[in-house]
Amino acid sequence: MTEHALVMEDVTKSFGGKAVVDSLSASFPRGCIYGFLGPNGAGKTTTIRMVMDIIRPDSGRIELLGGVAPGQGKDRIGYLPEERGMYRKMKAADFLTFIGRLKGMSHPDADRSAARWLAALDLDNRAGSKIEEYSRGMQQKLQFATTVINEPELLILDEPFSGLDPVNLEVVKQQMLAIRDSGTTIIFSTHMMEHAEKLCDRIMLINKGRKIIDGTMEQISGSGENNVLLVETAADEVAVTAISGVQSAVREQGTLTVTLAEDADSRRFLRELLATTEIRSFRVKTPSLHETFVSLVSGKGE
Repeated sequence: MTEHALVMEDVTKSFGGKAVVDSLSASFPRGCIYGFLGPNGAGKTTTIRMVMDIIRPDSGRIELLGGVAPGQGKDRIGYLPEERGMYRKMKAADFLTFIGRLKGMSHPDADRSAARWLAALDLDNRAGSKIEEYSRGMQQKLQFATTVINEPELLILDEPFSGLDPVNLEVVKQQMLAIRDSGTTIIFSTHMMEHAEKLCDRIMLINKGRKIIDGTMEQISGSGENNVLLVETAADEVAVTAISGVQSAVREQGTLTVTLAEDADSRRFLRELLATTEIRSFRVKTPSLHETFVSLVSGKGE
């Protein structure tokens, strides 16, 4: 079995002479949660639609599950699009069974899987309700169930957390982790950086159709700015700001957040500070995924 669930090589797509996806290459390992992130208009949904064979690339190669071309092996792939649609007059359990049958499951297997997923997503007490009677969040969970009902090897989710309240969001996140642990590859796009940071094993950031960075969470975090220090000291902010190379110093509950100029030497700063006051502790502030994302996009956007 190939180690990659999805491979893209130099994939390009243009509309009206403008490249929306520009020579995008990436390999998505099996058995991981892969965040596919970028600002609005970055090309995320266009890329996903090419993977799903909804639109075709102008050039480049896409390979799924060890040799399957887009449009083939669809029963092995679960896809949750950003724009969703369901038969609102159908009862939830009947709708799930119907989708399972469309994906090649036997009727008994589809029934069992529908019941299991309704219970897993806390919808079993409303299994007999029509979909139109569901809240937006309940409909979102039901749509997620349709995506995973036949246990696909590859799961592609476009904005899966849209419309979910905090409680239901946690339910879906826990199911995503369980699906990952069973060996399924999950690729999902989202604007909610804090959730991607907690969920993802790997992340790819794209901007204006081009890849900015691609790697593990540790690699992504290490690529952002590292010129912010957290210093426990009694020193006054004004005095610290006066030290050469310091751009700003802000006190938060006994800790100074010190931002240095890009070309400043952090060791020199600490020596100068230590010469005038006591330093109880210090560390480099690890940027959040949101901070890294903003830094990389703004630095390479134009």
